[in-house]
Amino acid sequence: MVDRLAPLRRTPGIVRLHGHRAARGVLPENTLLAFRNTFDIGVQVVELDILSTSDGIPVITHNPRLLSASTRDAEGNWLSGEGPRIHDLTYEELSRYDVGGLRAGTTYAARYPDQAFLNGQQIPKFEDLARMLAEPAYRDIWLNIEIKSHPEHPENTPPIPDYVAAVLSILRRHGLEDRAILQSFDWRVLEEIARKAPDIPRSYLSYLPRPNPTMEVNVFEASPWIGSAPWARFGGSLPRIVSHQGGMFWCPYHEDLDPEEVALARDLGLIVNTWTVNSPEDILRAIDAGVDGIITDYPGRAQRLLLARGLSWREDIRPVRATG
Repeated sequence: MVDRLAPLRRTPGIVRLHGHRAARGVLPENTLLAFRNTFDIGVQVVELDILSTSDGIPVITHNPRLLSASTRDAEGNWLSGEGPRIHDLTYEELSRYDVGGLRAGTTYAARYPDQAFLNGQQIPKFEDLARMLAEPAYRDIWLNIEIKSHPEHPENTPPIPDYVAAVLSILRRHGLEDRAILQSFDWRVLEEIARKAPDIPRSYLSYLPRPNPTMEVNVFEASPWIGSAPWARFGGSLPRIVSHQGGMFWCPYHEDLDPEEVALARDLGLIVNTWTVNSPEDILRAIDAGVDGIITDYPGRAQRLLLARGLSWREDIRPVRATG
């Protein structure tokens, strides 16, 4: 039997790379230019984020509101304070904003000092990227699609059944069901995907409790994020819970990686991708933990580190041995 997920599995000498938000370490995140660049440097999987406009159009962007650190209005001025909610804007209104650069002096700009500054970059429709994948050069590209949702903030997104249906409609219209992973921190979204499209592989994002978390923790007993997942039945073992839910992918935060849990997940048939892994030390630690895929803002950095280890990220690119 042909394993259609083989391009996403770790094999001897191969650890897969996923460009996070395309590759926001070098180009503005989740823009079509950044996706094309990531494809062109040989990365076969890109991670992207979906939200929805008020007129029901799935768009590729991460935050529920436009960020003042990365958004200019139609006159070229930086937004002051909190920007409008994506779900409160029509796509025509959203397209008036430029997200091609980072504002000097912001935390975001300091975090990504090498990101190029561009003009004329809009938040794209998901369908724009789907069309790009029809180009002959990109027929081997996979999409790792995170559907953004928050159980305590339903105002940020459409009702889950409508939201999921809109994303699936685009995948089906462009024949991308066999080149897509659908993932979410909100496992209720994954339950809806299982009902509507059980053949599309689902990825369960996790972020464990910790002191001073930098974002909301989603996996714990009675969490509103995990839907009907039976936490107590499996003693909180995320690989066993994900497998029971019919997931094909488990996607833990890189600081939560436990090589024994990774090995268990892979024994259960799961593919393990870890997010968001950027420093050389963390990339090497993820490799040693045995993950299948590394989601990173710096895929070029990860490529060089893999090659230095005698590894690669795809079958047709092999490490070059020194001569002489």
